[in-house]
Amino acid sequence: MKKVVILGGGYGGLTVANQLLEKDLPSDTVLVLVDRMPYQGLKTEYYALASGTVSDLDIRVQFPVDPRLILKYGEVTAVDPVQKIIMFENDEPLSYDWLVISLGCVDKYHQIIGAEQYTHSIQTLSGTRKTYQAVNDINPYGQVSIIGGGLSGVEMAAELRESRPDLNIRIIDRGSSILSSFPGPVQSFVRDWMLEHDIEMRSYVSLCRIEDGLLYNKQDTQQETIQTDITIWTAGVQPSLIVRNLPFGKDSQGRILLNPYHQVQEYQDIYVVGDCASLPFSPSAQAAQGQGKQVADVLRAVWKNETPRLGKIKLKGVLGSLGKKSGFGLMGKRTITGMVPRLIKSGVLWKSKHQIG
Repeated sequence: MKKVVILGGGYGGLTVANQLLEKDLPSDTVLVLVDRMPYQGLKTEYYALASGTVSDLDIRVQFPVDPRLILKYGEVTAVDPVQKIIMFENDEPLSYDWLVISLGCVDKYHQIIGAEQYTHSIQTLSGTRKTYQAVNDINPYGQVSIIGGGLSGVEMAAELRESRPDLNIRIIDRGSSILSSFPGPVQSFVRDWMLEHDIEMRSYVSLCRIEDGLLYNKQDTQQETIQTDITIWTAGVQPSLIVRNLPFGKDSQGRILLNPYHQVQEYQDIYVVGDCASLPFSPSAQAAQGQGKQVADVLRAVWKNETPRLGKIKLKGVLGSLGKKSGFGLMGKRTITGMVPRLIKSGVLWKSKHQIG
């Protein structure tokens, strides 16, 4: 039997698996989906789990049950593209005929001393569980510092305000404003929401070191000490270590360069989807799912000895939440704020949980 091995059951990897199972899969080919966990965790909602407004069960999606799909659980340590095998921490190597890498991203700490040791993460399900426990254990009126004023940091702060109205919450960013990649009207709306809900916003903070309970802000020749009870990191991501160690061409952010068919340029039996792929737009669940659909199309074309015909991946926009009753979004060039984008995001989450669309 020939094997299509999918590393990672996230948005991209699970889309590839579902698409191949729904349509023609050659009788001599089997799918192997490799993941740490027996279900997908909806990563776009990890901020809510960390805040305590949803449970673990609320953000799980079960993997498909199909005789053509083999589920393998374990910790991948390396990929050998020459021998066409995958190595595991505590298991035998796994061979493949075609490989889909969908391993996602991890935090990037920008060489800030102590950042990895003394901050909490929402990049993995296990890490998010630990962050929730740490947040849950903070005494009333304790101080939470969220490093990074992008989408994840803003959603984390807003959801935490809803979960723990007793806490002091601040967002720390090195730029001039939270949500710096969004249009001005969205930035203004979200800043006003934060002020109304007593969330402090610190701009132009250049962290040089983090310790347990202390943040060090370097400003010219002076250094400011900022006290905190817990620090949550949302200030950047990078591809997983496995991907960073692969001998493939990469862009300036360490993401793998691909040909128009999402194949690695040096090894066209390897496909990359999601946060590890070098794409002309920002990584997102939406982009990973769009890629996943196209990778399934390419594989079917390869099996039929046909030339794949792919269109442009169309992204519908970006949505963010401010607790459960407000939000913001960017749909094309149109900005939306208030309850409507929050309702739309809830609908998108429901479709993801039920694997629709």
